[in-house]
Amino acid sequence: MSWSIAQVARMSGVTARTLRHYDDIGLLKPDHVGANGYRYYEEAQLLRLQQILVLRELGLGLADIATAIDSEPDLIAALRRQHARLIGERDRLARVARTVARTIADLEGRPEVAVRINRPENLFEGFDSSQYDDEARERWPEDFERAQRTRESMTDADVERWQREATAAMIRMAEFMAAGTPVDDPAVLDETHQHWLSICHWWTPNRTAYTCLGRMYVDDERFKANYTKIAEGLAEYQAAAMAAYAEARLSD
Repeated sequence: MSWSIAQVARMSGVTARTLRHYDDIGLLKPDHVGANGYRYYEEAQLLRLQQILVLRELGLGLADIATAIDSEPDLIAALRRQHARLIGERDRLARVARTVARTIADLEGRPEVAVRINRPENLFEGFDSSQYDDEARERWPEDFERAQRTRESMTDADVERWQREATAAMIRMAEFMAAGTPVDDPAVLDETHQHWLSICHWWTPNRTAYTCLGRMYVDDERFKANYTKIAEGLAEYQAAAMAAYAEARLSD
């Protein structure tokens, strides 16, 4: 499967201009150029782009990124090293965030409320969603059928990737909560937008439906339990963020 430069830009968040620059300097060549003059990318190029973005986040310059990628022919080994560096950077930033949170609490003259955040890689590993099929079919028949079609089109690897991304998103929300970030803060709204997009993978909730979904995360003990596994109070924070996002950015 091929993706145009515009599609890659949308998926990755990298501008088409930057992708053309990467082509010009030899950092990321497209798989081919179509008769229309457009650049097209295959999976191999997307994997290389992922490495470029990871190394860029770690502070490397473009020349060093090219050297690092081209010197390691084993893609899996390279990704493992980059993953380890990202984990280290994540932990470093988490320590910085905790320090800032303590400083804020001190300046505001109130005791710091410690929030313990668990950080599993895949909270939903081994989860069997079929146990909820009958209930979902009865409550949301049209959305259920769409979600079923989507699930049937996914490989086990696709499902695991989605589960890991969902887990990581919950942890990021817990970090906002721990830092005392208001749910209508632009950064929280942007993170909630990513949650809404992940839901749209299965069905597309409007303002009312998305707000109700957030309330269900709190009212339904089965959903709330998943959020509590990450941090106490996270379900309520997530629901409030979803309500704020729905009010600010969605319509009925």
